[in-house]
Amino acid sequence: MKLEGLDHVAISVIDPAASAVWYAEVLGLERRHQEAWGDFPIFMMAGSSGLAIFPQTHESRDRVSYEGGSEFRHLAFGADYANFEKARRELAAREIPFDFEDHQISCSIYFDDPDGFHLEITTYDLAERKRA
Repeated sequence: MKLEGLDHVAISVIDPAASAVWYAEVLGLERRHQEAWGDFPIFMMAGSSGLAIFPQTHESRDRVSYEGGSEFRHLAFGADYANFEKARRELAAREIPFDFEDHQISCSIYFDDPDGFHLEITTYDLAERKRA
């Protein structure tokens, strides 16, 4: 088996329409496939990776906790260094709190969406960082 990469992550949120607007405005994700799927899922894309947004139900709330202590930790988006820096400025301008971490091989910023999902934007473009 050879996979092409991560296709999408599905999340359940309280207000799917508001979340779709947030992901479009804050992270620049683009909605796709509405003509085929209608209202749900709301499929938002960044390049070839997607985020499927569903309305939260009693069943979806129960799925957050998994047996054995497994958990969803965060969802990471990749960017080149220029767009990583643009994301930092954009989050600051929107007063969205974030943490910066230097991982030696990459740099990341971590923040939460309106539903509390922990998000990351990471760049491996450190050669450009040194030039900046």
